[in-house]
Amino acid sequence: MEEITKATEDWEWFAGRFGEIRSNIERVIQGKTEEIRLALVTLVAEGHLLIEDVPGVGKTMLAKAVARSFDCSFRRIQFTPDLLPTDITGVNVYNQERNDFEFKPGAIFANIVLGDEINRASPKTQSALLESMEERQVTVDAVSYQLGVPFMVVATQNPIEHEGTYPLPEAQLDRFMMRLAIGYPSAEAEAEILATHGTASTLEDIGPVTDASGAARMIAVAREVFVAEALRRYIVDLAEATRRHPDVYLGASPRAAIMLLRATRAMAASDGRDYAIPDDIKALAIPVLAHRLIVSADAAMSGRDAGTVLAETLDEVPVPVKG
Repeated sequence: MEEITKATEDWEWFAGRFGEIRSNIERVIQGKTEEIRLALVTLVAEGHLLIEDVPGVGKTMLAKAVARSFDCSFRRIQFTPDLLPTDITGVNVYNQERNDFEFKPGAIFANIVLGDEINRASPKTQSALLESMEERQVTVDAVSYQLGVPFMVVATQNPIEHEGTYPLPEAQLDRFMMRLAIGYPSAEAEAEILATHGTASTLEDIGPVTDASGAARMIAVAREVFVAEALRRYIVDLAEATRRHPDVYLGASPRAAIMLLRATRAMAASDGRDYAIPDDIKALAIPVLAHRLIVSADAAMSGRDAGTVLAETLDEVPVPVKG
């Protein structure tokens, strides 16, 4: 792979390619520019994405559009109560011709994996994703198998339907870099959706913008973004503030701070910058941190949630200024 440098052309190339991918996805998902941007930031930052929203707003469509924009392997896992962990990770099968066991890879062995309705699977099956999402490997019968680059899990779930579902435990939620809500489109965007999707899906009309090696290069470029010590301290201050907040039972972990730092680098690169600014962190704080916080019972009963707490925290923690 071409050696990655900090030359200006690399950042211009990154911003241009990022914009091309985002425009490609917008042909399918209209009126959701910021949500698409955050989804791509998650991929470039080597994270995983949880899309949580009501049915019919385009959760699965967004995941498929992201996958089609990259010419790399894609697998979809439809999570159901009878799904087994080995369906995800793979299993050793006895080969009579070789008189030995051979490994049959599961659905997790792909560059982009869509986990549809992830909360419909049992906790045992959900836990099969933990190792692959954190360590990017799968261990079966004491043998570890590495996953490719890029590797991203995009999971969807419906937050209002509870019958026949298993809520994701905190350990599983913490593996996701961001949690997004698509939300209803504006009236203008919905009219455009009816015009383009009214007869057939436009998903088949979009093609790949880059391939796996191009995605790997984008990941490498984003890693080179400079984050000043004052900004790293700002991230730590935000995390500590959530732990001290009176309405928070469980605050942001060190892993949460690391995820925010990685996402900040990718966000800066998407703007063609080789340095991060405080606005990058502020724009990412809620999608990266909110699903990792647990508010106290009293706060929840009074209608307060993690998003409200984080908004207050962002107002209270001093933003570093250039001296």
